[in-house]
Amino acid sequence: MTAKTAKTDGKSGRKTTGATDEAVVRALLDRQRRAYTAQAGIRLRNTPAPLYQTLVLATLLSARIQADIAVAAAKALFDAGMRTPRSMADASWQQRVDALGEGGYRRYDERTSTMLGKGAELVLERYDGDLRRLREEADPKKALLDIPGIGPTGADIFLRDVQGVWPEFAPYIDRKALDGARRLGLPASPEKLSGLVPDREMPRLADGLVHAALDKPLADEVRAAAKAG
Repeated sequence: MTAKTAKTDGKSGRKTTGATDEAVVRALLDRQRRAYTAQAGIRLRNTPAPLYQTLVLATLLSARIQADIAVAAAKALFDAGMRTPRSMADASWQQRVDALGEGGYRRYDERTSTMLGKGAELVLERYDGDLRRLREEADPKKALLDIPGIGPTGADIFLRDVQGVWPEFAPYIDRKALDGARRLGLPASPEKLSGLVPDREMPRLADGLVHAALDKPLADEVRAAAKAG
């Protein structure tokens, strides 16, 4: 790939940065060393427990709260033993509130405790606790919206993270991640972005792009590092 100039590309309309797309992605991944799932202690595999834990994290991340707080709250829930839909449903409302509070998730703790309990019950009833069965739905993304606490943003987060183990959804780059790509001067195309990293790195790239969309100083730092080479 040829280096970009510092002008606007007349064909794509996007601003270039003086660095290759590969250099920008490398600088971004240097700063987003682990996907949010890994930060929460989730060893994501196509098995019931980590898939459910990813759903819990998606629920927490979809609220208007800082990502590091959502990650800390997810870890607190898991450390308290709420790692499966059964253990989440069996926990008391107050136990869930306490764990969320321990992770710093206080603004939405009571409402989120209720949603996590109801969401766990639905996963148990509809999927027998195994989210791999979600893949059998005619429209898995639409089915996700039936789970309490999961709206369009939460569904995007979940599918963004599981694309590494559910390849039929890859490349999954949602609207917020595309906003980050534009801010960094990268192609606003899931297919082109997926060509910049190995398949296993797609969740981390997507998370990094979201981070760049939400954090302009980070995006500026990434562009400067990529340009410096």
